[in-house]
Amino acid sequence: MAPVLLTIAGSSCSGKTTAARACAGVSRLVVHDFDEVGVPSAADIRWRQRSMDVWLRRVVAYQDDGLDVLLTGQSPLGEVLATPSAVHLNGIAACLLDVADNERLRRLEHRDPGRWQPQGLQSLIGWARWHRAHAADPRYRPDVLTAGGWEHMQWARWCTWLPGDPRWDVTIIDTTGQPAEQTALTIQRWIAQARAKQANGQLALAPGWATPSPPTGRRDEHPTTA
Repeated sequence: MAPVLLTIAGSSCSGKTTAARACAGVSRLVVHDFDEVGVPSAADIRWRQRSMDVWLRRVVAYQDDGLDVLLTGQSPLGEVLATPSAVHLNGIAACLLDVADNERLRRLEHRDPGRWQPQGLQSLIGWARWHRAHAADPRYRPDVLTAGGWEHMQWARWCTWLPGDPRWDVTIIDTTGQPAEQTALTIQRWIAQARAKQANGQLALAPGWATPSPPTGRRDEHPTTA
Protein backbone atom coordinates (compact mmCIF):
# COMPACT_ATOMS: atom_id res chain seq x y z
CA MET A 1 0.00 0.00 0.00
CA ALA A 2 1.34 3.44 -0.97
CA PRO A 3 2.08 5.66 2.05
CA VAL A 4 -0.04 8.71 2.78
CA LEU A 5 0.46 12.08 4.47
CA LEU A 6 -2.13 12.58 7.20
CA THR A 7 -2.22 16.26 8.02
CA ILE A 8 -4.01 17.59 11.11
CA ALA A 9 -4.51 21.34 11.28
CA GLY A 10 -6.12 23.51 13.92
CA SER A 11 -5.75 26.70 15.88
CA SER A 12 -4.17 26.66 19.33
CA CYS A 13 -5.69 24.46 22.04
CA SER A 14 -7.73 22.27 19.72
CA GLY A 15 -5.96 19.22 21.15
CA LYS A 16 -3.59 18.40 18.27
CA THR A 17 -0.48 17.62 20.27
CA THR A 18 -2.13 15.46 22.93
CA ALA A 19 -4.10 13.42 20.42
CA ALA A 20 -1.16 12.97 18.06
CA ARG A 21 1.03 11.61 20.85
CA ALA A 22 -1.55 8.94 21.47
CA CYS A 23 -1.13 7.80 17.84
CA ALA A 24 2.62 7.28 18.16
CA GLY A 25 2.17 3.54 18.59
CA VAL A 26 0.23 3.03 15.36
CA SER A 27 2.16 0.68 13.08
CA ARG A 28 3.97 2.12 10.03
CA LEU A 29 3.13 5.63 11.21
CA VAL A 30 5.60 8.42 11.96
CA VAL A 31 4.20 11.28 14.05
CA HIS A 32 5.62 14.80 13.87
CA ASP A 33 4.60 18.29 14.95
CA PHE A 34 5.32 21.09 12.50
CA ASP A 35 7.07 23.23 15.14
CA GLU A 36 9.81 20.61 15.60
CA VAL A 37 11.76 22.49 12.92
CA GLY A 38 12.13 25.34 15.43
CA VAL A 39 10.03 28.47 15.30
CA PRO A 40 12.07 31.69 15.02
CA SER A 41 10.91 34.80 16.84
CA ALA A 42 10.27 36.50 13.49
CA ALA A 43 8.22 33.61 12.07
CA ASP A 44 5.61 34.80 9.58
CA ILE A 45 3.43 33.33 6.85
CA ARG A 46 6.36 33.10 4.43
CA TRP A 47 8.38 31.18 6.99
CA ARG A 48 5.47 28.80 7.61
CA GLN A 49 4.99 28.12 3.92
CA ARG A 50 8.69 27.60 3.24
CA SER A 51 8.90 25.31 6.25
CA MET A 52 5.95 23.26 4.99
CA ASP A 53 7.94 22.52 1.85
CA VAL A 54 10.81 21.33 4.05
CA TRP A 55 8.38 19.02 5.85
CA LEU A 56 6.88 17.65 2.66
CA ARG A 57 10.31 16.79 1.33
CA ARG A 58 10.87 14.85 4.54
CA VAL A 59 7.54 13.12 4.04
CA VAL A 60 8.64 12.06 0.54
CA ALA A 61 11.70 10.44 2.13
CA TYR A 62 9.49 8.62 4.64
CA GLN A 63 7.19 7.37 1.91
CA ASP A 64 10.20 5.91 0.10
CA ASP A 65 10.62 3.78 3.24
CA GLY A 66 6.95 2.74 3.16
CA LEU A 67 5.89 4.90 6.13
CA ASP A 68 2.81 7.07 6.59
CA VAL A 69 3.31 10.44 8.29
CA LEU A 70 0.97 12.19 10.70
CA LEU A 71 1.87 15.89 10.72
CA THR A 72 0.15 18.33 13.07
CA GLY A 73 0.34 22.10 12.74
CA GLN A 74 -1.38 25.31 11.71
CA SER A 75 -1.34 24.80 7.93
CA PRO A 76 -4.79 24.14 6.42
CA LEU A 77 -5.42 21.98 3.36
CA GLY A 78 -5.11 24.84 0.86
CA GLU A 79 -1.64 25.68 2.12
CA VAL A 80 -0.50 22.06 2.02
CA LEU A 81 -1.75 21.54 -1.53
CA ALA A 82 -0.08 24.72 -2.81
CA THR A 83 3.30 23.79 -1.36
CA PRO A 84 5.65 22.95 -4.25
CA SER A 85 6.55 19.45 -3.04
CA ALA A 86 2.93 18.37 -2.44
CA VAL A 87 2.63 16.85 -5.93
CA HIS A 88 5.39 14.35 -5.08
CA LEU A 89 3.36 12.70 -2.32
CA ASN A 90 1.64 9.34 -2.86
CA GLY A 91 -1.49 10.55 -1.10
CA ILE A 92 -2.85 13.24 1.22
CA ALA A 93 -5.64 13.09 3.80
CA ALA A 94 -6.64 16.22 5.73
CA CYS A 95 -8.26 16.73 9.11
CA LEU A 96 -9.24 19.83 11.06
CA LEU A 97 -9.20 19.41 14.81
CA ASP A 98 -11.59 22.01 16.18
CA VAL A 99 -13.15 23.13 19.45
CA ALA A 100 -15.88 25.61 20.39
CA ASP A 101 -14.64 29.17 20.86
CA ASN A 102 -15.49 29.40 24.56
CA GLU A 103 -13.78 26.07 25.25
CA ARG A 104 -10.68 27.21 23.37
CA LEU A 105 -10.52 30.35 25.51
CA ARG A 106 -10.87 28.25 28.67
CA ARG A 107 -8.05 25.95 27.58
CA LEU A 108 -5.80 28.88 26.70
CA GLU A 109 -6.28 30.42 30.13
CA HIS A 110 -5.67 27.07 31.81
CA ARG A 111 -2.49 26.47 29.81
CA ASP A 112 -1.03 29.99 30.11
CA PRO A 113 -2.77 31.85 32.96
CA GLY A 114 -2.75 35.62 32.49
CA ARG A 115 -0.63 35.51 29.34
CA TRP A 116 -3.23 36.48 26.76
CA GLN A 117 -4.44 40.00 26.07
CA PRO A 118 -7.91 40.49 24.50
CA GLN A 119 -6.45 41.35 21.10
CA GLY A 120 -4.36 38.18 21.02
CA LEU A 121 -7.32 36.04 22.04
CA GLN A 122 -9.50 37.55 19.34
CA SER A 123 -6.79 36.85 16.78
CA LEU A 124 -6.69 33.16 17.77
CA ILE A 125 -10.47 32.87 17.67
CA GLY A 126 -10.56 34.57 14.27
CA TRP A 127 -7.94 32.15 12.94
CA ALA A 128 -9.99 29.21 14.24
CA ARG A 129 -13.16 30.52 12.60
CA TRP A 130 -11.32 31.00 9.32
CA HIS A 131 -10.09 27.38 9.52
CA ARG A 132 -13.71 26.17 9.83
CA ALA A 133 -14.88 28.14 6.82
CA HIS A 134 -11.85 27.17 4.71
CA ALA A 135 -12.40 23.49 5.50
CA ALA A 136 -15.92 23.74 4.09
CA ASP A 137 -15.29 26.00 1.09
CA PRO A 138 -12.00 26.42 -0.83
CA ARG A 139 -13.22 29.84 -2.02
CA TYR A 140 -13.47 31.30 1.47
CA ARG A 141 -10.97 34.16 1.98
CA PRO A 142 -7.96 32.63 0.17
CA ASP A 143 -6.20 35.95 0.74
CA VAL A 144 -5.59 34.83 4.33
CA LEU A 145 -3.07 32.39 2.84
CA THR A 146 -1.95 34.15 -0.31
CA ALA A 147 -1.42 37.75 0.83
CA GLY A 148 2.25 38.15 1.70
CA GLY A 149 2.86 34.46 1.16
CA TRP A 150 5.89 32.63 -0.21
CA GLU A 151 6.32 33.35 -3.92
CA HIS A 152 6.85 29.69 -4.81
CA MET A 153 3.42 28.56 -3.61
CA GLN A 154 1.22 27.07 -6.34
CA TRP A 155 -2.25 28.44 -5.53
CA ALA A 156 -3.51 27.74 -9.06
CA ARG A 157 -3.62 24.03 -8.20
CA TRP A 158 -6.92 24.50 -6.36
CA CYS A 159 -8.08 28.12 -6.69
CA THR A 160 -10.87 27.17 -9.13
CA TRP A 161 -12.24 24.30 -7.04
CA LEU A 162 -15.81 24.56 -5.78
CA PRO A 163 -17.53 23.18 -2.68
CA GLY A 164 -18.35 19.57 -3.40
CA ASP A 165 -15.14 18.86 -5.30
CA PRO A 166 -14.14 15.42 -3.95
CA ARG A 167 -10.52 16.52 -3.66
CA TRP A 168 -11.47 19.17 -1.09
CA ASP A 169 -12.03 16.59 1.63
CA VAL A 170 -11.38 17.80 5.18
CA THR A 171 -12.55 15.66 8.07
CA ILE A 172 -13.58 17.89 10.98
CA ILE A 173 -13.20 16.46 14.47
CA ASP A 174 -14.74 18.56 17.23
CA THR A 175 -12.97 17.99 20.57
CA THR A 176 -15.38 20.12 22.63
CA GLY A 177 -16.26 18.27 25.85
CA GLN A 178 -14.38 15.20 24.64
CA PRO A 179 -11.63 13.54 26.71
CA ALA A 180 -8.25 13.24 25.01
CA GLU A 181 -8.59 9.45 24.92
CA GLN A 182 -11.78 9.67 22.87
CA THR A 183 -10.25 12.21 20.49
CA ALA A 184 -7.27 9.90 19.98
CA LEU A 185 -9.58 7.00 19.12
CA THR A 186 -11.48 9.18 16.65
CA ILE A 187 -8.21 10.19 14.98
CA GLN A 188 -7.05 6.59 14.83
CA ARG A 189 -10.30 5.65 13.07
CA TRP A 190 -9.75 8.50 10.61
CA ILE A 191 -6.22 7.22 9.94
CA ALA A 192 -7.55 3.70 9.33
CA GLN A 193 -10.20 5.04 6.95
CA ALA A 194 -7.66 7.11 4.99
CA ARG A 195 -5.36 4.11 4.70
CA ALA A 196 -8.25 1.95 3.49
CA LYS A 197 -9.17 4.52 0.83
CA GLN A 198 -5.56 4.66 -0.31
CA ALA A 199 -5.38 0.87 -0.52
CA ASN A 200 -8.64 0.69 -2.49
CA GLY A 201 -7.73 3.50 -4.88
CA GLN A 202 -10.45 5.75 -3.42
CA LEU A 203 -8.31 8.49 -1.90
CA ALA A 204 -9.23 11.72 -3.70
CA LEU A 205 -5.83 13.34 -3.16
CA ALA A 206 -3.84 10.59 -4.86
CA PRO A 207 -1.18 11.24 -7.54
CA GLY A 208 -2.67 13.36 -10.29
CA TRP A 209 -4.99 15.37 -8.03
CA ALA A 210 -3.49 18.63 -9.27
CA THR A 211 -4.58 17.89 -12.85
CA PRO A 212 -7.54 20.16 -13.76
CA SER A 213 -10.88 18.41 -13.87
CA PRO A 214 -14.49 19.56 -14.37
CA PRO A 215 -15.94 21.17 -11.21
CA THR A 216 -18.42 19.10 -9.23
CA GLY A 217 -19.67 21.79 -6.87
CA ARG A 218 -22.85 23.82 -7.18
CA ARG A 219 -22.61 26.45 -9.92
CA ASP A 220 -25.26 28.73 -8.48
CA GLU A 221 -23.12 29.85 -5.55
CA HIS A 222 -21.00 32.96 -5.49
CA PRO A 223 -17.56 33.42 -3.89
CA THR A 224 -17.65 34.54 -0.30
CA THR A 225 -16.41 38.09 0.16
CA ALA A 226 -16.81 38.46 3.93
